[in-house]
Amino acid sequence: MPFDSLDDIRAFCRDLPGGDRRFADMAAQRQQNLTKPPGSLGRLEELAIWLAQWQGREIPLLERVTIAVFAGNHGVAARGVSAYPQAVTAQMVANFSAGGAAINQIAKAAAAELCVVPIELERPTRDFTEAAAMSPEEYLEAVDAGYRTVPDDCDLLAVGEMGIANTTTAATLCAALLGGGAARWAGRGTGVDDDGLARKRAAIETALNFHRGILGDPLEAAAALGGRELAAIAGAVLAARQHKVPVLLDGFVATSAVLPLARLDAGALDHCRAGHVSAESGHRDLLRELKLDPLLDLNMRLGEASGAAVAILLARAALACHAGMATFTEAGVSSTDD
Repeated sequence: MPFDSLDDIRAFCRDLPGGDRRFADMAAQRQQNLTKPPGSLGRLEELAIWLAQWQGREIPLLERVTIAVFAGNHGVAARGVSAYPQAVTAQMVANFSAGGAAINQIAKAAAAELCVVPIELERPTRDFTEAAAMSPEEYLEAVDAGYRTVPDDCDLLAVGEMGIANTTTAATLCAALLGGGAARWAGRGTGVDDDGLARKRAAIETALNFHRGILGDPLEAAAALGGRELAAIAGAVLAARQHKVPVLLDGFVATSAVLPLARLDAGALDHCRAGHVSAESGHRDLLRELKLDPLLDLNMRLGEASGAAVAILLARAALACHAGMATFTEAGVSSTDD
């Protein structure tokens, strides 16, 4: 296990490995020399430069792209906060394995390896309205499961999740670390009705009150109010930072999973980009808090890394232009300096 204690994670986040600005500068210079007006490919240019910085290559590669989907179950589901029964988590994991989910189709289109990691689905976290969802030790075990999922030779990682009731968990974590309470962060998730939304908000407020003594500590809050799949996403993002792998984040739940890291260090997510902004209430506000500008806005709210996986296609387009376009000199085209 790379982290034996919460303090080990805190120490890692105080001394984060950085990307290599030299390669970002080289990639930026190449973009200036390609046969197009400077900046005319917009955020595709920025994507190529970001990939170059974290891969340490002037011309990045996307030969091994991994999509990691982590699944967990939540004790708070017993509070009637989801429109679906908890059994759906395991059923959807089986669907992933059989190739029948949306993420399977998008992964194929993006030429990405799909890795699905269910984490103790038979043992949901505790109901955080009346106990800590996880002990620090259980949290660390889930972080380790995510950390070990990331290949050290991965060129790009996309992270997502599956877990009935986990939008309640995500909203509670956001409320704990950013304030604003349930009214700010709780949305309809899988489509709860008005009564379900009221139950969801009540559960969040009860949890915040019950755990008010630890809300100032991002990792204590992540254990007490989070979920195993959220902890695994945090672990995967930490592993990616260690190996200097760029990361595409999925929706509200996946982004909330890395919020505790950002609260430990403002630069903890420099190697991450928001693949999209979800239609789930709260995600746009969370991205604003984290200063992450989403690559896509497609009104998606499925989870399972689907939005981040679509963003892989953008990264491939960015790299195709960056690597394949001719320079002005190569093409015999006059530049603005000629």
